Amino acid sequence: MNFPRQIQNLIEAFERLPGVGPKTAERLTFYLLHVPDTEIKKFGEAVAGLKSGIVLCRICKNVSETEVCAICGDSKRDQSTICVVENPLDVFSLEKTGKFGGVYHVLHGVINPLENIGPEELYIQDLIKRLEVRGERLEIKEVILALNPTMEGEATAMFLTKQIRNEQSPMSNKEKFTITRLGVGMPMGGDVQYADETTLGRALEGRRTYE
Repeated sequence: MNFPRQIQNLIEAFERLPGVGPKTAERLTFYLLHVPDTEIKKFGEAVAGLKSGIVLCRICKNVSETEVCAICGDSKRDQSTICVVENPLDVFSLEKTGKFGGVYHVLHGVINPLENIGPEELYIQDLIKRLEVRGERLEIKEVILALNPTMEGEATAMFLTKQIRNEQSPMSNKEKFTITRLGVGMPMGGDVQYADETTLGRALEGRRTYE
């Protein structure tokens, strides 16, 4: 027995979402089939308007409603410490710990040759530009590589370190700041956005120099 075309279309749409299998897609579809039309309308409007008014912060590349996000625009944040993360969800997870008072830089992924994702697909050059000293700009003291402890995360961390420490780099202050990696608390293969506040807090406090 085949589902009606409208139902099948929505099931297939849900299946394209990460972490959603066929059974979950079917349950979600039939749940929506029985909710009031007003709720369906709200749901559709929320999805349709997801990207409306959302931009990437011109400094850190985090999602924002303004050209400069609230974190980058906060004068109370430590602008000399940059925490590099894979995606915007990692920023929100780290903020929940209350242990970090610096700013962020979002790469929007990691280097993954199997998925045809190279350095040029990420916001790596934007990070390098932020590390350059320009006039009276505040110098960077520390770069925290808060990438997930996976093979791809480690490979990306190594690539970033080589780029930053490159002798041909125009950064005149590249020897003045340290590069650290999240320490104990994050297990190998773990994911920053799914770690609890205590684990992330300990990882930030126990970060190590990364050379």
